[in-house]
Amino acid sequence: MSTNPLADRLRPRNLDEVVGQQHLLAKDKVFRRAIDSGDIPNMVFYGPSGVGKTTVARIIAENSGMQLHKLNGTSAGTADIREVISSVGTFGSQNGLLLYLDEIQYLNKKQQQSLLEFIEDGSITLIASTTENPYFYIYSALLSRCTVFEFKALHVEDVTEGIKNAVDRVEKEDGLKIEFEKGALHKLAQGSGGDMRKALNGLEFAASAAKEVKGKKKIMLADVEQVAQRSSLRYDRAGDEHYDILSAYQKSMRGSDPDAALHYLARLLEAGDMPSACRRLVVCAAEDVGLAYPQIIPIVKSAVDMALQVGLPEASIPLADAVILVCLAPKSNTGSEAIGEAMGDIKRGKLGPIPRNLQNKHFDGADAEVKGQYYDYPHVFPDRWVDQQYLPDALLEAKYYHFGENKTEQAFKEYWEKIKKRKLD
Repeated sequence: MSTNPLADRLRPRNLDEVVGQQHLLAKDKVFRRAIDSGDIPNMVFYGPSGVGKTTVARIIAENSGMQLHKLNGTSAGTADIREVISSVGTFGSQNGLLLYLDEIQYLNKKQQQSLLEFIEDGSITLIASTTENPYFYIYSALLSRCTVFEFKALHVEDVTEGIKNAVDRVEKEDGLKIEFEKGALHKLAQGSGGDMRKALNGLEFAASAAKEVKGKKKIMLADVEQVAQRSSLRYDRAGDEHYDILSAYQKSMRGSDPDAALHYLARLLEAGDMPSACRRLVVCAAEDVGLAYPQIIPIVKSAVDMALQVGLPEASIPLADAVILVCLAPKSNTGSEAIGEAMGDIKRGKLGPIPRNLQNKHFDGADAEVKGQYYDYPHVFPDRWVDQQYLPDALLEAKYYHFGENKTEQAFKEYWEKIKKRKLD
């Protein structure tokens, strides 16, 4: 096999060879029609690594007829950007100038701003790619002049097709026959985590290690399993994937799906992010189960304490128990809704003086019309309740908490309705 990396050697040569991304590249899609028209707009490609952003950008750029400049945000400096700008209006750029800027998120705001004038007047057409959310990392004025297209992680079927295409090209170009042991191709595709570059690098490594017999290399399942170990895990604690997993984890618990919640818990633990798993678990117990099963809060807290004490891998057991319990428990967000409403009033300035009967004991001023605190101590009354004012005058009509429909809260409701009705009759 050639010494050049396989992922670079075998990049698709046209859009029809790109696997996946059919929501953009299918013949009937707006993106594909716009590219085929030859009128290239300013674009930002956003998505995880290894899914075709750079490949598609290069295909578009190389077939545009415009003078092409390529920069990578990880290494490009201000001088490189100035060199691109200096090409504007030259003989070579008479058909237009296209700047392909990979990993644009690594350029600082000033560097991005330097391109703005030339993109706005059409002197430079920009195709940028990024693995980070462009709305957070790209200068807003620059982003507003571009159309953002999201590239998605590849499915196993897409990666399998890409590997087969790569093997066909290697066989034609290198004259080397490659075969897979049963299950090896699927394992290699599955282990890539939707990243075509990882899959091709794995293929290259496995093929290099395979024994050649009569001009044929057979890639064994055991070898692929070693190559693909942990490679399918896509995780960046500072990136979108981190927050997507956490969101899916909590929403699965809230949605009472233990299988999905355990899947996302496993992804967090496999990535070594037990603190985030614990934090979301405790929050979910209080926010989404809450008063429907109030005992769950100390139970989950105990499970988290145990997990933090024993550490991984054993920590996975109490955490799994707690996650399943949260999933199976009845749900109520009445507490979360109630404190949200109360805090909303505070932020809107709805406060008012604390009623005199609730204030800390102190002497009344000379101007007080009624002296004395007159606080009624509930424990000296029957059923340990007495009707008196607690909210400030400005909030007498406020109603923050509403009983949930679950058995626990309905039992509380029935209890207090009986007591208050008896006392007020």
